[in-house]
Amino acid sequence: MNQAIMVTPPPPRLRLLGQFQLEFGTEPVELCRNSQRLLAFLGVRERVSRTVLAGSLWPEVTEQHARGSLRTTLWKLPRDGPPLIRCCGDSLAISPTLYVDIQGFTQTALAIVGCGSSPVRPQPPLEALMCDDLLPGWDEDWVLLERERLRQLRLHALDTLAEALTREGRPALALEAAWAGVRAEPLRESAHRAVVSVHLAEGNLHEAIRHYHAFRRMVLDELGVEPSPRFTHLLSAFPSLSPPAGDGGVTPG
Repeated sequence: MNQAIMVTPPPPRLRLLGQFQLEFGTEPVELCRNSQRLLAFLGVRERVSRTVLAGSLWPEVTEQHARGSLRTTLWKLPRDGPPLIRCCGDSLAISPTLYVDIQGFTQTALAIVGCGSSPVRPQPPLEALMCDDLLPGWDEDWVLLERERLRQLRLHALDTLAEALTREGRPALALEAAWAGVRAEPLRESAHRAVVSVHLAEGNLHEAIRHYHAFRRMVLDELGVEPSPRFTHLLSAFPSLSPPAGDGGVTPG
C-alpha cells in the first residue's frame, strides 16, 4: 500500500532588494501598490505602531483618513496563504513565517562589521553583499532613508571583509570584496585603500601604485582634493607617489 509523502511548502518570501516581489512557494503574488508599500515598510522596520505606519504611508491626509487607508490595505492582503502580518496590540509586525531578504542581508552585514578582527569562515558571505539597492525607483522619503542606511551598511561590510580576507592571505576573495565596494561607490576612498592593500600584501607594487594614481586623478578631477594622508602613507616608501608641487590639489582636513 502506497503512502502519501507529505511535502512541506517553502515559507513565503518577500524580496525588497531589487524589484519588489512576494512569493508563495515558487509563485509570485500580485499585489496592489498600497499592499506593496505596506509590506515593504513592515519588512524594513519589522514592527511599527499603526499610527506611525499610517502617517508614514499616507502623510498627505488626516490621521483618520490615513488609518482608514491602512485598514483597507490590510483587508486587501492575500488571505489564502500563510499570514503575512501579525497584530501586536496597537502595532503591526511582519509574521515570523515570512522570510524577508533585508533581514538576512542585515544580519550578515552586521556580523561582518561586528567581528572584523575575527577569522572569516571558509566560504565568505560575499554573495549576500552583492545585492541590489532597496526598492530601486521608489522615491518616498522613508525608502530613500532606508536605502541609504542599507547602502552604507553594505559598504562598511565590504571594507571590513576585504581587510579580514587580506590579513588571512586570501587575496583573490579580498579583491572581490574591495572591488564590489568600488563599483558601489567609485569615489569612496576606503574601498580603493582596500584594493591597494591587497596588491601590497601580494607584493604587486606596480598594481598598487597604478591604482593609487588612478584614484588620485579621479578625486582631483571630481572633488578637487588629494587622497587622505592615511591612503598616501600606504605607499610612502615610494617617492614617485609624492604629489607634484603646484597641482592645485586640496588636502582634506
